[in-house]
Amino acid sequence: MSVFDVHEKSAPPKEAPGNPARRKRSGDPGRPRPRVPALLLNLVAVAAGVGTWALLAHLGVSGLPGPLSVARKFGDLASDGTLGDDVLASLRRVVTGFVLGTLVAVPVGFLMGWYPAVRALAEPYVQFFRTIPPLALLPLVIVLLGIGETPKIAVIFLAAFLSCVVAAFQGVISVDRTLIDAARVLGAKDRQIFLRVVVPAASPFIMVGMRIGLGASWSTLVAAELIAADQGLGYRMQHAQLYYDLPTIFVGLISIGVLGLLMDRLLLIAERRVTRWQERR
Repeated sequence: MSVFDVHEKSAPPKEAPGNPARRKRSGDPGRPRPRVPALLLNLVAVAAGVGTWALLAHLGVSGLPGPLSVARKFGDLASDGTLGDDVLASLRRVVTGFVLGTLVAVPVGFLMGWYPAVRALAEPYVQFFRTIPPLALLPLVIVLLGIGETPKIAVIFLAAFLSCVVAAFQGVISVDRTLIDAARVLGAKDRQIFLRVVVPAASPFIMVGMRIGLGASWSTLVAAELIAADQGLGYRMQHAQLYYDLPTIFVGLISIGVLGLLMDRLLLIAERRVTRWQERR
């Protein structure tokens, strides 16, 4: 009897892929685990948040208004048209500044990533202004552009631009060099490589940058509406602060949060369509 014969006889029998004992030991990885719907978890989280808020208001923490008083104030502001006018004014400013900032940031980011000379010329300015909060530029913007709608949109534009340009630049320089070299070997020109390889590979970075830029736009809105505004959610909150009107402040905060969340979900839908080739968890 050889050593190999002994080994074969002493080795435990192999289990078939469908062996129940194997599935039991391994936790049955072949069967999909039941997943709780995301919408249900969202509703649970919202209900828990509102319940915690109501409890804190009931305990009288810092004079916090309860959900019912805020809901009544919401109804009052909505019924007389004040809330609608403020929402439209703020949406117009945010969307205009965000769209303009994104439209400028994407080509600038692509040029910085594709051409080293453009990167060397533009990067110092981009990095310099990234360290300055857009709100710190408000005094300068007011002096240069006056107190109309232009300075409000300008600071929102800057917030969106600085967030998106870095993402677009990072997307271009993160493209796998092997893909570019393979395209060149196959005879592709620079224009084809840029459109067929670089743009698709950088699109996830751009969409993330747009989402960050959208958040920055909304966070800049309140301060932007300090500039001689007579409408807008930020203006309404600041006006309510003078009279210690906490329900109105909460209405403004919730409205900004809901509008920002809805716009972010629209960007998520667009991201799934643009990057449908990308593997997701």
